[in-house]
Amino acid sequence: MQNNFNIIFIADIVGRAGRSFFTEKINYLKEKYDPLFIIANGENSAGGLGITVDIVYKLFQSGVDIITTGSHVWDKKDVEFVLEKESRLLRPLNYTTEVPGSGYAFIEKEGIVLAAVNLEGRTFMKPIDCPFAALEERIDFIRKKTNYIIVDFHAISTAEKKAFGFYFDGRISAVIGSHTHVQTADEEVLPGGTAYITDAGMTGAHYSVMGFEPSQSIYRFLTQIPMKLNSSKNLPKLEGVVVNINKSTGLANGIERFSIKKSYD
Repeated sequence: MQNNFNIIFIADIVGRAGRSFFTEKINYLKEKYDPLFIIANGENSAGGLGITVDIVYKLFQSGVDIITTGSHVWDKKDVEFVLEKESRLLRPLNYTTEVPGSGYAFIEKEGIVLAAVNLEGRTFMKPIDCPFAALEERIDFIRKKTNYIIVDFHAISTAEKKAFGFYFDGRISAVIGSHTHVQTADEEVLPGGTAYITDAGMTGAHYSVMGFEPSQSIYRFLTQIPMKLNSSKNLPKLEGVVVNINKSTGLANGIERFSIKKSYD
């Protein structure tokens, strides 16, 4: 019997291009990495902003076990209904308890219970409760149920993410950064055994500005005129990480990033 298992984290899914390419490539990822669990950040999966009830269940049907979100979770109003009903769809834990949904969830497969936690950063972002304190307050409760704990830390600041990783090093399995849509090359297992990467990247149009049409983004920067941006559909890519976890300790044996892109040619 193997003493380890894999978890795949799919980086921020942006728009139709991201959803379609994920559906196209998920079986390839399953064959290559044989994951026990699949987690995906879906906060931008509906046209680049927010997530809908229909998309939530399509992602579940395609093989996702847990959907995490972030600062755009509230952009589609019908999501509040599914947040109240569906425990596998998370919003950041450090929002007030008065909002619908939960910031963590447990899921069991083959006798292994995984905890997924969603948190949002504060640096360069809108005011929100402290992500460090929010997890610290609940970490003992979570660890009583399982040592297998994956955190999606949805934040801008590299320093905030790295400090968070060191703070919880040895107490959780992995800290996976999201939100910037740019995959970083700093994946590592920290000294205490927690896997870490600043940002897992993006699943969406490769020919884009963070998943959106380049011409519209350029116009907005040149003019500073607010405008709605449309998600790009050109040359999709799928990014994320696979984390190998030791069954005995709940800590990481390794972390590997992946990036699958269609060619410009």
